[in-house]
Formats: sequence, structure tokens, C-alpha cells
Amino acid sequence: MTAPNAPVSEAVLDQNFLVQAVTLQGQGQDDGAESMFRQFLAAHPNDPVALYSLAVILLKRADWDQAMQVLEHGTRVAPHFAQLWGAYASALHATGQRDAALAAYDKALAVKPDYVEALINSGTILRESHQHLAALERFNKVLEINPDYETALGNCAILLTEFKRSEQAIGMFQRLLSINPRYDYGLGLLCYERMHICDWTDFDNTARNIIDGVRAHQRTCKSLGFMAINDSAADHLQCARIFAEHKFPPATRKLWNGERYNHQRIRVAYVSPDLREHPVCHLMAGIFESHDRSRFETVAISLGIDDQSRLRGRMLKAFDHFIDARTMSTPQIAQLMRDMEIDVAIDLAGYTSDSRTDVFSYRPAPVQANYLGYPGTLGTSYIDYIIADRHVIPPDHQGYYDEKVVYLPDSYLPTDVSIQIAERTPTREECGLPEHGVVFCSFNHDYKISPHVFAVWMRLLQQVPGSVLWLMSRNELSQRNLCAHAQAHGIDPSRLVFAKRVPRVEDHLARYRQADMFLDTHPYNAHTTAADALMAGLPVVTYMGQSFPSRVAGSLLTTIGMPDLITHSLADYEALALKLATQPETLADVKRHLAQQRHNTPLFDTERFCRNLEAIYVAMWRQSQLGSVRDELGQ
Repeated sequence: MTAPNAPVSEAVLDQNFLVQAVTLQGQGQDDGAESMFRQFLAAHPNDPVALYSLAVILLKRADWDQAMQVLEHGTRVAPHFAQLWGAYASALHATGQRDAALAAYDKALAVKPDYVEALINSGTILRESHQHLAALERFNKVLEINPDYETALGNCAILLTEFKRSEQAIGMFQRLLSINPRYDYGLGLLCYERMHICDWTDFDNTARNIIDGVRAHQRTCKSLGFMAINDSAADHLQCARIFAEHKFPPATRKLWNGERYNHQRIRVAYVSPDLREHPVCHLMAGIFESHDRSRFETVAISLGIDDQSRLRGRMLKAFDHFIDARTMSTPQIAQLMRDMEIDVAIDLAGYTSDSRTDVFSYRPAPVQANYLGYPGTLGTSYIDYIIADRHVIPPDHQGYYDEKVVYLPDSYLPTDVSIQIAERTPTREECGLPEHGVVFCSFNHDYKISPHVFAVWMRLLQQVPGSVLWLMSRNELSQRNLCAHAQAHGIDPSRLVFAKRVPRVEDHLARYRQADMFLDTHPYNAHTTAADALMAGLPVVTYMGQSFPSRVAGSLLTTIGMPDLITHSLADYEALALKLATQPETLADVKRHLAQQRHNTPLFDTERFCRNLEAIYVAMWRQSQLGSVRDELGQ
């Protein structure tokens, strides 16, 4: 073999020299291979194999400028070589040029329609761009070429969940796991999607395997889905760290490196895909509108769709700057935040749908905090704080959070008191409820309903004649499964009443008045729905556990001065609900007390909440400027 550093000679003209260079590259000897490729290209500047191979080495090194030069030349002189277009697209995507990258992948596919890597990578870009149908088509093309291609199966299944085609998604997850039982997060994805349709097939065994896997540092479940099956803050930390380490490691460069800004107002950026008709937006709308504009300059970095809703209209008016960043790449968003000299950046989404936690990995702001949208630690080194209260994160739980815990004085969950509940209460008949009998209500998402809590609900229906369970199931498949579970427990499925969606939140809240009590879920509590119920005067019975999401309703009840509705085991939860259902005078007393407390609680004081939140922002900003203020931050 010719030595890598040999001078250009007749050997360079020999294709065997190129084969030797490719062999070196395959052995991981990139430096030697690069030298040989450059020698070969000095004699053959338009050779597509050498150009592509050199570009791969440069891309691996993240030398984007040189890689771009090589690839721009390569695609110009060898447009027939699909791999050059694929590598060029990869470089464009890595440098934030998403549209150009997609166009380059299309050029690759025009040359080579069965180019699997181009189909996968372009499908990923389409998925990132919320073009889910087009992305699904590309992944399906891969499966036509290779029905067992794991990445395509996984992406297809996840996209099918977006389209609410749960049965197809579940079937695809099962097929994926039959091919590779250890596919990253596969078991958790299967379990989580089953929970979305209340399919509890082999639930306990699956949950146990997922939890055991997380404890063994395996990628068995993404962290959000894990919260629906596990009630351990320690396990949540482990799961988040696994996910963060895999998907969101620190970026190779920081954008903010200790510079001091001299702003007259503190610049606060809220980064969220949910500035639209969404529970997070319902909770935060009043806060956004209440900020003291003499002290704070507010920026919205909107990652999600514009749903043209009334709430979206409020958002467009609520901020000093509203930036629709849907089409921007992660590096572009991070650079924009740095260019705007953001002082305090709030991740309002965490590991939820369409979020961009990796924006924060570039350290675009001096202060970066995790708040509200995701109930737990993100398990990263670059999120400085998590904003909470002493109920959802007791002081002795702080070790389970990689962020520094900062406390609001009341509940961490904001509410919007500008919402006026409709004066008219719909009749029971209009709600589909019986005229008489106790109405147990739980308007939580289907995935939060665990089989163990559902069993308690069924026992309550057995023990309270004439009672019904009022649910907010999102689809017919869930309803069918819940009715089948009720039948299996010996309960007539007609005693499950499914609420229909109503256009206005004011009318939705008004119908809570026809329920007798709200039964919380566990281990993932009601959050917005629990606040809604209390706002409407409906008592909430909760089982407060050992993790952030299992302690939210307890936080709300403590703040509103009704801790007697908090229990600490399923048995106590069942006993309290049964007591209230069978002792009308006791229930009436609870409702009267709640009605009084609603007007004398910080839970429904948006202005007070905003001032407390602003005080935290100021304290965090001061720490970034002057050093530690841990005492001021309430730790």
C-alpha cells in the first residue's frame, strides 16, 4: 500500500490507490485516508468517489466549511452521483439550512429513488417541519424496499400516533420489537400508545420491564411516557438523564460565554410549541399579559402551529416580540436568541411534543430554566433552574433534579382569572348525565388512566348505586376499551358517560357544576384540569405520590386551603371518595368551603402570581450577574 504521506506519483493515477484510501477510511484511519484522497483528487479533481469519501471525513469532523466546498464542487461536476447529494444535504441540515437540505435530498432521490438513507433523512426533516404526511410517505417507501428497516418502522409508528391511528401504530411497534426487542424506547412507545387508547394489555409486566430497564440504564422508555407508569422521583431522574444523554447532549459550542448585557429591562424569552389552543397556553396567557413592561421585555419563540384560535390571537398581542420559529433550525433559533441578548430563557415544553430542548444546549442565554410544560427534571447540565413549589418538589427531593430548584411561594401552577365561567349551567340531560345520582368526574387525558385507579373507580360505582363516571375520552377506540374494562369489573358500560368537546372554554368550565367530585389520576395527576375543576367549584380527590406529576393536584389543594382532600394511598383515596359520595352533607360542606376559598386564595390571583414569578426571574438574573443568591431564590 502506498504510504499516506507519499508524494503524488504515478500511483495516484491508479484506481487501486483510491481503493486503498477507501480501505483505510473503513478501518477508521481517517487522517491517512484524507491525505490519500487529497492526493488522488489533485490528479482527478472530479472523481465522485474520492470527493464523497473526503466529504464524509470532513462531515465527521464537523468541518462544515471545507465539507461544503468539496460537496458543492462534487454535485456540480458529478450530479449523477446520488451519495454526493446525500452528503451535501446532510451538511446543509447540520448548518441549519433545512429547506436547502430537503431540496438536496430530493436531487439524490431523483438520481436513485431507492436511496434509503436519503429517504430516512429527508423524512426526518419533513417530520421536524411538521409535514407529517409527507414524512410518513417517505418512511413507507423505505418499508417497501426493506419491510424490516427499524428506523423506518419506528418513525412510521410514531407518525401514526400523530394521526391518531393508534391500532396501526401499536401493530407497527409490536413488529418493531419482534425484530429488535431492545429498540431504543420501543417498549415504552408501545406501552404509552396503548395507554392513549386505554389498552392495558399485559400492563403490569410491561411496566415492570420498562422500570427495570431504566434502573439498568437502558433506553426502554422516553421520560414523559415513563411518568404515566412510575411514581419515583429517583427513577424519573434516571430516565431523563438517559434520554438527555442520548438525544440532547450539550452542543459543541456555547453562544453565551459570560458576556454582560446592559439592558434597561430584563429580556425574558418563552420557548414553546404551545402558544395556541393548548393547556399550557391557557395557564400562562394571563401571566404573559400581566408582565410589568417597565421592568421586563418579553419575547415569544413559537415552535408550534398557528391554529388561528382566539387564544393564539391573545398571544400575538401579549409579547413585545412574537417570533414564529417553526421553519427555523435549532442552531438558527439559538443564534437568534443570542443575537437578541436574551437574559432569561424559559423552556415551557421540556420533553413534550414539538419541543426544542436542544436549543438550550447551545447556551443562548445566561439564565435557562425549565418551567410548567414538563413536570420533572430534564436531566441536563445546561438547564440552570426548575421553577416549582414546595409541594411538587419537597426540599428533601431536590437531589432528584439536575436543575437548581427555585420555589414560588404558592402553587407553581398559574391560572388565568380573566376567564369568566359561563353563567348558564347546561342541564344534566344536555350533558348526557342521569337526572339523579352521584356524578364522579375525571376529565383527564386517556393515557393518565391507569388500570389500578380505574379499578378503584369501578368499585366506587359498585358501592354507590345510581352513580356514573363522567369522562373526557378523546376517541371511540378509548371509549370502547373503557366500556369493556367496566364490563369486566361487573359494571354496566352505560354508567360511563363521555363528555363531548365544546368550542368555548367558558362553557366547558360551566358543566363542571353538574359533577359531584373530581377523581384524580395517579401516578400522573390532573394539572390544568384539576385547576379548572377547582375554579368551577368542584372538589378534587387526589392520591399524592412521590414524583412531581403525582403531586400537582396536592399542590393546588394545599394552596387553596383544602389539604383534607389529599390522600397518600389508593386505599385512602377510595375511602375518601366513597365517604363524600355517601355522605351528602359532608360533600355539601366541602363544596361550601371550596366556594369560600376560591375568592380568598392565591391560586386564582394571576397578578400576584406574575409578580412572584418576576421576582424569581430577577433573582436568577442577578445570580448570572453578581454570583450566588441561593437564599433569595428560596433554597
